[in-house]
Amino acid sequence: MSFSQTLLPEFDEEMKNTRKILDCVPDGKFDYQPHSKSMTLARLASHVAEMPEWGIMTLDKELLDIGPEQKPRIASSRAELLEIFDKGVAALRGKIAAATDKDWAVNWTCKYMGQVVISAPRASVMRGPVINHMIHHRAQLGVYLRLLEVAIPGVYGPSADEMAAWQPATASA
Repeated sequence: MSFSQTLLPEFDEEMKNTRKILDCVPDGKFDYQPHSKSMTLARLASHVAEMPEWGIMTLDKELLDIGPEQKPRIASSRAELLEIFDKGVAALRGKIAAATDKDWAVNWTCKYMGQVVISAPRASVMRGPVINHMIHHRAQLGVYLRLLEVAIPGVYGPSADEMAAWQPATASA
């Protein structure tokens, strides 16, 4: 079985779970920032939404050199977040399906202002700095949503919000 064939089920599940969380991001709260050192909700959610594009860059290039002139894209609505994410997921899924084991073995390097940040085989980059990185920030996003009193959907099982619906009704006296 090829690496692409083993990765696709995991990819599909993580993208489905990530979309559920992005779909909860409330419009009108994009400036929310739980701490002065934290990203705003808009920046964090946008970063999560754009992570599939990082996967595309991993498969399309061997070197990404980020300079100070490059600024992050910030979505202004939930609809825009979902559009960015859905477009990226569809494109990346096609690239993963088409990639050969030889493609996955190619070294990929990311530099920031000329300094190497990571240099590893594409397979490692896809699992770590792309998918696991997205999962990490998806969890942060869940905390932001919880602090904003937004109900959280289950990801690897029911959430506390979903569990409440499973509790037996209490009899009133």
